[in-house]
Amino acid sequence: MLALGPAPLHPLPCPLCPRSSLLPDAAGTEEGRAELLPPSVLPKVAPRPTWPGWAPPFSPGRAGLPRPQQLVELGRAGQVPASPVQPVPRPGPFQGRGRSFIAEPRPPGKRAALQTMSLVVELNVGGELYTTTVGTLKKFPGSKLAEMFNAAKLPRPDSQGRIFIDRPGTHFRPILEYLRSGQLPTENIPEVYKEAQFYEIQPLVKLLEETPQIFGEQVARKQFLLRVPGYNENLELMIRIARAEAVAARCSGVVVCVVRTEEDAARCLDALQTLETDKRSVVKFGPWKASPTITDLLDCVKMDIEAKGYDVSYQPYAAEKGFRIKSSDYFYKFTFTWW
Repeated sequence: MLALGPAPLHPLPCPLCPRSSLLPDAAGTEEGRAELLPPSVLPKVAPRPTWPGWAPPFSPGRAGLPRPQQLVELGRAGQVPASPVQPVPRPGPFQGRGRSFIAEPRPPGKRAALQTMSLVVELNVGGELYTTTVGTLKKFPGSKLAEMFNAAKLPRPDSQGRIFIDRPGTHFRPILEYLRSGQLPTENIPEVYKEAQFYEIQPLVKLLEETPQIFGEQVARKQFLLRVPGYNENLELMIRIARAEAVAARCSGVVVCVVRTEEDAARCLDALQTLETDKRSVVKFGPWKASPTITDLLDCVKMDIEAKGYDVSYQPYAAEKGFRIKSSDYFYKFTFTWW
């Protein structure tokens, strides 16, 4: 049995650093230190980790030292262990910025895009309030309405955080119903058609063009007016003449000459020269190559001027002198009533 002399006290061996804390022997060597302790007393040391960047953690429980960090399993060799502190999640495309809708927690395995499409959003369209989902508004990806709700360029909010769209709110309801269920509007077809064109919802535009109101306007009437030379310019000229003659008067009149064929234009040539001599302004329509009559054109002129907000009527123009033809066949007087 080996007798040991008095030896100074030493701290307990560190389980992770055994080579630096064994009891000293008389020889002062590591082999001598190992021989002084029986095998049953030697500490069992765990194998030291070998990945790059590893450092031994602090021992738990020591005063003034932080707790050891939690190490994670490496995905591949050479990867530095991740920090156990979770990063603060960034707001989604529809969070913050004063918006009135917030992303819900996404269930495991659910796509972020699907979660974004299910967001509930409040809209303020011209003062009318609507509630729907982003997926409904983006049902047709190529439309202007869908582009409004891209994360890169969100529409501006109103004072309550609702998405604001500066368009007529009344006619947005049938558009929203079509996006939800495919239901076509039955009222205010021309107005809804105009809004569908603005939002560029092409499937709805094409369906509305098949309705009698839009088909008659787009295919029948407008195609006829495109065959009348200078039709829109003549409308503006009529309005300018009527406004110029409205000074201190309740009504003002504009003389119009309407000729359907080249032969009609030749017959009216002398009458036009006579009116020019009398310093009477005359607006001439025609000729055109289409089946509608002179009365059809006069009705179109009245309809389009009234659409601009004017109170207007027309009747045959009775020439006082110098006409070799029946003036009522080609000349008409449009009366603008101001008050």
